[in-house]
Amino acid sequence: MQSAQVNFDIQAIQSSWAVFDAIAHLRPIHDEVDYDQMIALMNSLLDEVGDDEDHELAGLLELLGDIVSKYEQEHYPIEAAAPNDALRFLMEARGLNQDDLSAIVPQSNLSAILAGKRKISATLAGKLGKFFGTSPALFVPR
Repeated sequence: MQSAQVNFDIQAIQSSWAVFDAIAHLRPIHDEVDYDQMIALMNSLLDEVGDDEDHELAGLLELLGDIVSKYEQEHYPIEAAAPNDALRFLMEARGLNQDDLSAIVPQSNLSAILAGKRKISATLAGKLGKFFGTSPALFVPR
């Protein structure tokens, strides 16, 4: 497969970039100062673009989102929740109580699981995954 050859007007890009850079200072994020600046720019773009994927600035917002996301993944990793905390969250988010899961797990076992006194078995993890429409891995201790 042959790639299409595209000719770019580098001088036009350079002069446009100089104007844009003076306004937005779009850069890779190296520290918290850069991060705060890119978050501020992203918030301003979100206010303007909203969820309009056809907006002229939507591509810039997407690019900036990728830059911010990369920095956050490297500097603010999110630890996986403990299985009992994930279960509690899903129950609360869906307005469920322990009785609502009685067909899957006995109430006494569920109480012990939620209290962190009992682990979730692989079999129960499969049932919970099916019930909540999630991966059973969410309920398996790491």
